[in-house]
Amino acid sequence: MLQIRIHGRGGQGVVTAAELLSVAAFDEGRHAQAFPSFGSERTGAPVVSFCRIDDEPIRTREPITSPDVAIVQDATLLRQVEVFEGLRRGGFVLVNSSRTAAELGLESLVAHCGDDHVVTVPATELGLAHIGRPLPNVVLLGAFAALTGAVSLSSVLACVAERFEGPVAAANAAAATAAHALVAHRPVELPARAGA
Repeated sequence: MLQIRIHGRGGQGVVTAAELLSVAAFDEGRHAQAFPSFGSERTGAPVVSFCRIDDEPIRTREPITSPDVAIVQDATLLRQVEVFEGLRRGGFVLVNSSRTAAELGLESLVAHCGDDHVVTVPATELGLAHIGRPLPNVVLLGAFAALTGAVSLSSVLACVAERFEGPVAAANAAAATAAHALVAHRPVELPARAGA
């Protein structure tokens, strides 16, 4: 089972990201679930959502405490919330930032996960360029597809087309595709899960 935890702020589409990811996996014939966890339900407040993907039915419903993947939609959370708590050794990290992992002070995380497993993507900038709004969620799903291979870019784009309409769908698809292209040159393998 692949367990993904997505951190961001209210208004950034954190919940939508988990839902779209689960739909992309489901469309590929896999089992998936997505659910949020809210503290304060206001714009700008820290929000976390969860997604599980497996080839077998998923019975567990509790929050993810030991993720295989951590997606951080807002780099300002790096110093405010324990976004990497419980992250498995060899796991994947995707951070919305135009700065490198080293510039963000994530060297120990790189040592924990591996050089090619910690990636930063300027998702806000890509969102502004393609969508016209600083929305990183769909952008990071394109990067997630390239980083982990857990879902295909075509599945991400299909669920974006199902969720949005017209120019909004096309703009989100272009942003996700651009992020995918930025990350695609990093060939990696998913970590094996103990007892799987």
